[in-house]
Amino acid sequence: MTAFITFMNMYPPLSTDLYLPALPEMGAFFSASPALVSMTLTVFFFFFAVSIIFFGPLSDKFGRKPIIIFGTSIYTIASLACALSTDIYILLVGRIFQGVGSGAVLTASTAIIKDCFRGSIMSKILAVTQALGVIAPMAAPLLGGFLLTFTSWRGSFVVLTALGAINLLLCFFFTETLDERRRYKGSVFHSIGLLADVGRQKFFMLLLLMFAIAHAPYMSYLSMSSFVYIEHFLMTPQQYSYFFACNSAASIAGPVLYLRLKKFASERAMIRMCLIVPAISGALILATGHWSAINFLLAFLPFTVIGAVARPLCMNILLNTVKENAGTASSMINFVNILFGSIGMMAGGLPWSDMIDGLGIIILIAVSIAAVLWNVIDRQKNS
Repeated sequence: MTAFITFMNMYPPLSTDLYLPALPEMGAFFSASPALVSMTLTVFFFFFAVSIIFFGPLSDKFGRKPIIIFGTSIYTIASLACALSTDIYILLVGRIFQGVGSGAVLTASTAIIKDCFRGSIMSKILAVTQALGVIAPMAAPLLGGFLLTFTSWRGSFVVLTALGAINLLLCFFFTETLDERRRYKGSVFHSIGLLADVGRQKFFMLLLLMFAIAHAPYMSYLSMSSFVYIEHFLMTPQQYSYFFACNSAASIAGPVLYLRLKKFASERAMIRMCLIVPAISGALILATGHWSAINFLLAFLPFTVIGAVARPLCMNILLNTVKENAGTASSMINFVNILFGSIGMMAGGLPWSDMIDGLGIIILIAVSIAAVLWNVIDRQKNS
């Protein structure tokens, strides 16, 4: 079950990181600007977020399995359409439906964790799935760079089509985890209304917003990194993939560090750390990021590691605040994170005169806003 959940959680990073080394090549192929090519990332994440908010409540009503099968089918067909596209706008439409399919799969897979596990076991499963999920963003750009040595950018989408087909096959061996008695009994329309119930939980929403805003700059890095390494530091796509993979590999330390910290540090202390470390990373990028590709990588690594601590911490705190309709809660968590991730990606796609300075500025602004939100939360909790 853990392996299946982890595989489904790999959809988002595989759908983005696999073709990152090919972004400059795609721009040349379609005669499109970097901003338009970056839109293939932005539209994916926007519709990914919309899909999550829609399919979470539906998974509480109809169960996890039919949602996963539907989402995987849409994703596989859309991936094939991307591989065959001859126009940038056809590719954008394919990316939209990839986002829809990925959102359906992710929200159901997150709810399965709540269905099957409780307490400290759930914390461990969240950490394990996060740690194993690092395999995708670490391996994807390496595979993408390797594919470019003997095929075009289309090869990445052919691989995504194959992975979607494999997941669809696995779905038929999956046993439903949401018992009929625990499903939402109201209408489809009212099941969507469950989101409003979650949205009215002030502590839940404020904490979710804080984590989402603090982590949003990672998506800025995602949209900017290939241009920084390939165009600014004059690397080949293959060399870029090594640097990107090193940064992704650092994420493995996050869940391990989270489990260690959980034994002696309070959630409050860990949240503070998740705000202080990114601020240091942003300052390092501004101060040393231009020196070399190594310096840029080392300056961003603290942000990556602490983000990998924040993800299981956030999910654990928020999932423990809900007693039922875990699909709706997980859809809200994922929706808000991806929505602000999309905003971070759009910020990264702005016409910065210097992308390295732009990333540092984005990080410091995001952390400042998150710190203000945490101050509000902390005051309300202690009043």
